[in-house]
Amino acid sequence: MLADRVADMCGYRLLIEMDEVRLDLESGQAWFEDVDIAALDGIIIKKIGARYSPNLLDRLEILRFLAERRLKVFSSPMRVMRVLDRLSCTVTLRLAGIPVPPTTVTEDVRQAKRAVEAYGEAVFKPLYTSKARGMVVVRQGEDVQRAIDAYRRENPIMYIQKKIDIQEKDLGIVFIGGEYLTTYARCKQNDSWNTSTASGAKYEAFDPPTEIIELAKKAQALFDLYFTCVDVALTKQGPYVFEVSAFGGFRGIQETRDIDPATRCVEYVVGQIRG
Repeated sequence: MLADRVADMCGYRLLIEMDEVRLDLESGQAWFEDVDIAALDGIIIKKIGARYSPNLLDRLEILRFLAERRLKVFSSPMRVMRVLDRLSCTVTLRLAGIPVPPTTVTEDVRQAKRAVEAYGEAVFKPLYTSKARGMVVVRQGEDVQRAIDAYRRENPIMYIQKKIDIQEKDLGIVFIGGEYLTTYARCKQNDSWNTSTASGAKYEAFDPPTEIIELAKKAQALFDLYFTCVDVALTKQGPYVFEVSAFGGFRGIQETRDIDPATRCVEYVVGQIRG
């Protein structure tokens, strides 16, 4: 969709698969098929892999090299790196005073058990994931040791958050070029603990109060992405920001609003390139 909008506006369409790119550090060229992408006017990062993983950081390093030389990349690869890793994103948010759920980070099983005891219910989250993939809920009084051992085999650094009562929905608050675009809600349709669409949640339109939009705007400004979605939960304890998305999706906007997000993104990027 995004590539089609680029073609409509610029008369040129190239959808790049990063696992097929060859970077030559000596010449500064980066070949995808028969195109030197280093010679393009700009590149838009929409997705950079089918699943979040540390391998994506290496793909971003290729784009960082090109961006440091002259290529305009949206968003800056360095900025994307800061949100791709869940821990890096959370640390940045917390240092800026953004409210995030109570969080523990540890490699030690004993400390992880203490976090579960303190939280009552805890969500163990892989550092690189989306749509709640790989996340595990661990409850005090259950077989905590076995659950932690099983999780730690795949995730030696354990990122643990207190399970928050999200009141059946959370919000996706969308920004382009740092300016507010719209908000949608992800609403649970079953007894799943999360609001991921992969778990059956549905999108609905939602208009948050101004103070929530301002909170999300402050959160996304820490990373300065050309397009992002800030995940916010409205709880009885107040709002919590779960994350600022490295690669915000279009579907929630399309299904709930009369807005073409791809066109809005391309208009912003072309305007930045043309100056």
